[in-house]
Amino acid sequence: MGSTGSVAQLFARQLAAGGPLTVTHPDMRRYFIAPTEAIGSSSRGRPTGQRLAHAPRRGAGAGNGAPIRILDLAHRMIRAAGLAPGRDVAIRFTAPREGEKLAEQTCHGAEPVHRTRDPALIAVTPHAATLALAARAFDELEAACRGGDETLALNLVSRLIPGFSHRPEGRANRMRA
Repeated sequence: MGSTGSVAQLFARQLAAGGPLTVTHPDMRRYFIAPTEAIGSSSRGRPTGQRLAHAPRRGAGAGNGAPIRILDLAHRMIRAAGLAPGRDVAIRFTAPREGEKLAEQTCHGAEPVHRTRDPALIAVTPHAATLALAARAFDELEAACRGGDETLALNLVSRLIPGFSHRPEGRANRMRA
């Protein structure tokens, strides 16, 4: 929340310019974490860096937080500026980009999740393939593509990427939200 590239920063710039605030979809949801939450703090309130330091090493991700609807964030920021959404500042929907999910997932449903000593973090054990298995799968995918076998290629991609689906009209679909 508030980091470079955050939607909160974008909304702040759009508010300063008088709007509109751009939201991709009314149901778009994202997880947010404040820098102090990512870093953690001592009993005196000083940053410790513990969460930031331990998360990559332990394979930890967002834990107890719930995703926030981007539209709700836009409404809150407009109200915090003393304005009324829709009356004083417009909200314009722009449509999700190709492949963009409406809701983030902290992990794939088939990956085992483990609690850590820090209740705000979880550890996820990813399903990993050996290099030999991955190389073979990519060789098969390359052969299917070179041979023009779209059905086989899409089936191979479905095995490689959990959640991948294919639209009947022949174009690869976004990952399921």
